[in-house]
This record gives sequence, C-alpha cells and structure tokens, in this order.
Amino acid sequence: MKKLALLLALLPGLSVAEELPAPVKAIEKQGITIIKSFDAPGGMKGYLGKYQDMGVTIYVTPDGKQAISGYMYDEQGTNLSEQMIQKDVYGPQGRELWQQMEKAHWILDGKKDAPRVVYVFADPFCPYCKQFWQQARPWVESGKVQLRTLMVGVIKPESPATAAAILTSKDPDKTWHDYEQSGGKLKLDIPATIPPAQLKTLDDNQKLMDALGANATPAIYYLNKDNMLQQVVGLPDEENLNAMMGVK
Repeated sequence: MKKLALLLALLPGLSVAEELPAPVKAIEKQGITIIKSFDAPGGMKGYLGKYQDMGVTIYVTPDGKQAISGYMYDEQGTNLSEQMIQKDVYGPQGRELWQQMEKAHWILDGKKDAPRVVYVFADPFCPYCKQFWQQARPWVESGKVQLRTLMVGVIKPESPATAAAILTSKDPDKTWHDYEQSGGKLKLDIPATIPPAQLKTLDDNQKLMDALGANATPAIYYLNKDNMLQQVVGLPDEENLNAMMGVK
C-alpha cells in the first residue's frame, strides 16, 4: 500500500508553554513543526513533529545537548517511532479525511446498511475501475460491503461529461451499476454542457482525491481494524482485496 499524503498542516504545534531544548530549536529552523513531546526509552526526551507531508521523531540525549532525528527500535526490532507517527499523526488525519469522504457526493453500490464501507474514486472510462467493480460483487451482493463511488473525470476529455451524465440521471446509483455491469457500453444522455452542480461535484471530488495523495483511478479507501485509513491505488491484488473487504 502506498503511504497517504495527508493534510498535516491541520495539526497544531507544540504549546508555547513548553520550552524546547536548544538542539530541537535548531532542527525546528530547518522547517520541522514540533507537535508534542513524549518520554522516550533510555532516559531520552522525544519530540513528534512534521516536515512537509511526513511525520518525524526527534530524540534528545539525557544531557539535553544533542538531538537525533530518525526511528527508534526496541530489542525485538519493533519500530517505536513509526507506531507513534501512525497513532498521533496519520491516524487523526486519516479519520479527518474519512469524514470528508462521508460528506462528499458519492454513489451507493450495495445496501446502505452494509456494515463495511469502502470508498472508491472512479472515472467512467477507467478499465481497472470496472475490474474492481466486478471483483467486489460477491461482498456487495451478499450485503457485507457497500461501495461509495466518488466520480471524477481524469482519463479522457469526455470523462467529465460522461460522469455528469451518470450524476444527472434519474437514479445515479442504478445508472452507475448498469453502466459498470455493461462494461461501459450503456447508452447515456451526455450533456453538451456540464450543469454547475455536477461540475462542482466533480471538482470537489478531484480536490479530495488530490488531498488523499492519489494520482490514478481506482483510488480505494477503507478503515482497518485499528480504525486507520488505508489506501490502495489501482487494481487491488488478492491480499489487498481481502483486506479492504474485511476478510480475516
């Protein structure tokens, strides 16, 4: 799975009430924003920060005169730094982005009370989107999974108008289902000019897809058992497909 490019700029900085050690201040000048401090093993003080789109950890030696930026491992080889970055940086931001997808304009495929939710950004002319749609049939049709499709128009010049035709149809959910089931051969009423409401939907979906760090379709998102946002871009392999569908 590809690492998400999350919107780290939303995270607050460290409280001004806490004075940073001199070496951490020096690192801060390189463009790192300190988010919080924590007690680290070996008598060291740790600091969680962000640099551009990445979470970083900094460890200060007990005398407070040196700082080390990087990962810390225990004797079993467990990456202690990555655990904290995932929990306190990527986790909250992933949930924020999940909420944005919940509020977006999506097309429902499956039962609305299906317990597992999977979001997918799709283009009407994306062949891998159609393959993924077919892959998902057993879980969708059994009522275990609901796919929420956010339409985008990125593959062909006619993609936006075709997506708009689906969105403006009498029943977008059924139209999208029939369109994918037909392999893209379903005849649509393509508008000469995309209506403003549908144009805004496509633009909003594209911006959200960009914020999630995806640059191709299908871009698929789900929450794992730890409530962490997961991303798969492109046609999922068997392992990723089973994970997103909740197969243990």
